[in-house]
Amino acid sequence: MTLADPPLAATAIAAAERIVIKIGSSLLVDRKTNAVDLVRLRGLAADIAGFKAEGKQVLVVSSGAVALGRRRMGSRARGAGLEKKQAAAAAGQSMLMHAWESVFDPHDVITAQILLTRDDTETRRRWLNARATVGALLDMGAVPIVNENDTIVTDQIKYGDNDRLAARVAQLISADLLVLLSDVDGLYTADPRVDPDAEHIPYIEALTPEIEAMATGANAEAGVGTGGMATKLMAARIAGEAGCATLIAQGRPKTKGARTLEEGRRCTVIAASTTVKAAYKQWIGGSLATRGELVVDKGCARALARGKSLLAVGVLSAKGDFGKGDPVEIYDENGVEIARGLVRFDANDLSKIIGVRSAGLKAALGYQAGPEVVHTADLALR
Repeated sequence: MTLADPPLAATAIAAAERIVIKIGSSLLVDRKTNAVDLVRLRGLAADIAGFKAEGKQVLVVSSGAVALGRRRMGSRARGAGLEKKQAAAAAGQSMLMHAWESVFDPHDVITAQILLTRDDTETRRRWLNARATVGALLDMGAVPIVNENDTIVTDQIKYGDNDRLAARVAQLISADLLVLLSDVDGLYTADPRVDPDAEHIPYIEALTPEIEAMATGANAEAGVGTGGMATKLMAARIAGEAGCATLIAQGRPKTKGARTLEEGRRCTVIAASTTVKAAYKQWIGGSLATRGELVVDKGCARALARGKSLLAVGVLSAKGDFGKGDPVEIYDENGVEIARGLVRFDANDLSKIIGVRSAGLKAALGYQAGPEVVHTADLALR
């Protein structure tokens, strides 16, 4: 930990190209009326529109569907039982999206709904599909609005809280910065509500046991919703290991109409422990059990070494019962492993296109497919 020259919110945001912003129910839904706090959402939408005007890509992780659904359904949605919570989520999700659309429309920003379960970020094939879809939306200039799919999720497949969901989404899209909007302006050495001597910590270089201990006990309740400061630090660790810095900031502007993330706002910035690219390549190269083997020709091996993608025309043979998105080992003609990567075809389809040039893929497969067997972004050289 260092307290010297801490990066401000504006500095951290300026350095990021792809940002995930998480806002919880207690910040989004007015506690007195149980309606969406449109004033706060308009301020946040203005922030995000400003970031997009600077060329940044932004994704929002938004709670609120259950709270809004209970308001909409009334007494029928109250009481214990998972099915009532899921029914409330189903009724409230459309209200939540309508609110986001209404605050982004004046900025000519398109929103898109993404509902995830834990399997979507922890099962490789679904992870790749989700990554591709969200990436396409960001490239098209949309702002994806992500929430956990509470309508179908059970305790066994829940993320647990939206701080963790936001961290997994940051990992999914290789974000540079995760912004966790809270009801406090960052981490303190103790709970500032009860300890007048508690000191604000503006910058954390590494999440040590000493730092994590500050978020336990009373301070663990200083966050919003089902999370707290402890869950925010856990999310920061997940994000940091994926090369993504974390910013914890007050989600309630000090004055009505003020921007949520105005310059100079006090916050806590937690540095990433690696880079996005290094983290992803390490995950592919060393953290996954491979499901198959590919052998490539000399020209393909040279192309891979220059940072090119693996194309079907360069594949000599394949073995293993692998599916789309599974990790495979890649060997040269001499039997030397030269790379590992996530394959974009299952074993059956790949067997049909071994040695086939890109122009012949549709005829061989019977459907249109991209030319890459393993894209360079999903490839880790040995």
